[in-house]
Amino acid sequence: MKIAVYGATGAIGSAIVDEARSRGHEVTGISRRGSEDPSHQAGDALDTEFATAVAEKHDVIVSAIGPSRVNDDGPRFVDSIGNLVATLGDRRLVVVGGAGSLEVDGVRLVDSPHFPEAYKSESLKGAASLALLRDASDDVDWTYLSPAPVILPGERTGSYQVAIDTPAGEQISIPDYAVALLDEIEHPQHVRRRFTVAN
Repeated sequence: MKIAVYGATGAIGSAIVDEARSRGHEVTGISRRGSEDPSHQAGDALDTEFATAVAEKHDVIVSAIGPSRVNDDGPRFVDSIGNLVATLGDRRLVVVGGAGSLEVDGVRLVDSPHFPEAYKSESLKGAASLALLRDASDDVDWTYLSPAPVILPGERTGSYQVAIDTPAGEQISIPDYAVALLDEIEHPQHVRRRFTVAN
């Protein structure tokens, strides 16, 4: 399978690239700054011409980009997801999402009184990107994978629990998140849906 991964140099994106390659997939990593990796391309998910060309050459598009925690990047992140949807054609889009839109007792984590202020802006943008996907036309093939509330480096166990809109557990290792995402690509179970995983 030919898989393009936007945000391939980030912690989660690089784990997805490694997991996909370990399974024998042909992977193109994409980031705005580029990389020394010969299979890596410099490109921007907001560039319509570039994104269209990428979609035409791959079976699955993975977005591992995210909103900036350091600077207010305005609508850039949500607009990037919107552009990937608009240029997708008949390909599949799998989005690395956030945990802030997960719900406990009908309340989103990002709206709960103890949600960390430092993560609120990016979580609201992540929730907006999920809303964008849910509003997309019926012919858009998408999946949004939210991690557990805590995602961090750790071992690859290959084991995880699945839930839909409520947390499946407290945390997930980055390698196991990548395992879950590739499992979904290879054996789709959540087409046009969000799901979440935890160790």
